[in-house]
Amino acid sequence: MIILFMLFLIQFSIASSCLAVNSEQQKEFAEEGWNNVPDSMRQQVQDTFTCCGFNSTHTGTTCEAVTKKCCPDYMENCACPPCLPALEDKISYAFKLCGGLGIFFSFTEVSVKSYIFEQNHILECTLTNTY
Repeated sequence: MIILFMLFLIQFSIASSCLAVNSEQQKEFAEEGWNNVPDSMRQQVQDTFTCCGFNSTHTGTTCEAVTKKCCPDYMENCACPPCLPALEDKISYAFKLCGGLGIFFSFTEVSVKSYIFEQNHILECTLTNTY
């Protein structure tokens, strides 16, 4: 029971943190993640969302193919938009989804354990004829 309570506290804390993160903090987490992923992952995101760079347009080699999609006819002075605006809604949704699921499952675990504990107590009292 103690382990379950500790698990509940950890799960509830993390879920609450996910729900409490504001949009500025979400951007900071996302930018840190963007800077730490391999170039292949960045390239995949840029191809999927037709964007270049995270917070500002990056004109490095990773954006050449994407820039051709954005500007098929005119390449000079043409740049794809940064990826942050395209990802903001998805990042916010992910934080809310993780927080909501974490809260749901933490309370579900406690409710089920409480129900089982109560049923065992009732069964024990029934067997000993004491309520």
